[in-house]
Amino acid sequence: MDKREHMERTERNDVGSIRIADEVVGIIAGLAATEVPGVAGMSGGLVGGIAEMLGKKNLSKGVKVEVGEREAAVDLYIIVEYGVRIPDVALRVQENVKRAIESMTGLDVVEVNIHVQGVGFAQEGKDEEVRVR
Repeated sequence: MDKREHMERTERNDVGSIRIADEVVGIIAGLAATEVPGVAGMSGGLVGGIAEMLGKKNLSKGVKVEVGEREAAVDLYIIVEYGVRIPDVALRVQENVKRAIESMTGLDVVEVNIHVQGVGFAQEGKDEEVRVR
């Protein structure tokens, strides 16, 4: 099997074919996850024991997808905000990601696995003036 065929979902119809790359499904999942209140961001994995938080530019980096002809499975690596109830946030992420992928791609999402990689704290010092110039 050609590598390109493996990384895309192809659907044929009377007019031609539609191809959806795995990365597109990953971006949809990342965007849907970060829309949920309580999610501080996506995690790029553990770097030296500390979860590395990724900005919006790298949304698909905290997402692993497996896409078949009709089904998809998703693993999300997230950082939650301090003080939230993690099981509730994780459930809302699962529901939002499943709904977004199914409505946008037509794939049946069989799994959405959430991996909480860290806790994000509000950075109060960002808005303070610099004391020494």
